[in-house]
Amino acid sequence: MKVVGISGSLIGAKTSKAVYEVLAAIKSLDPNVQIELLDLKDFEIEFVNGSPLSYYNDDTIKVVNKMLEADMLVFGSPIYQASISGVLKNLLDFFPVDSFKNKVTGIITTGGTEKHFLVSEFHLKPILSYLKGTVPVHQVFIHNDNFDDDNEITNQGLKKRIHQLAEEMLALQKSMKK
Repeated sequence: MKVVGISGSLIGAKTSKAVYEVLAAIKSLDPNVQIELLDLKDFEIEFVNGSPLSYYNDDTIKVVNKMLEADMLVFGSPIYQASISGVLKNLLDFFPVDSFKNKVTGIITTGGTEKHFLVSEFHLKPILSYLKGTVPVHQVFIHNDNFDDDNEITNQGLKKRIHQLAEEMLALQKSMKK
């Protein structure tokens, strides 16, 4: 089974670290799982213009195909202006309606204010559902204050919630394979 995590931020390391923590938790629960982190700041993703995928640059094609080939996806986004990042939304616009059918699509978000904790529920979850992704009940929001200076997550309750998300993602994906 292949799990791809997408960090939808072009600056900083908090979102990338958060996504990696979910991937690591999944790997700890099932050592046979292959994990890969796609940090969007490492790729030149073009803006969607309605052209077929083959018309875009190599980075865009590579990221889209890696996501399509994955069995599960972990989406991470910082919350800006009460919304997911533009780079993540742009990436999601490349996918046709049934792209995430039979894929579990976990969500982890980061933000500077607790007021944004429901953005994933009301913005990202509907997009993933539209693309036919199976969205777990557990989602994780991490306030920026819960990272130390090395971008390590310091809150034990958050670490537990990340582990619960990983458990649910694996259980859902395994149940869909039956």
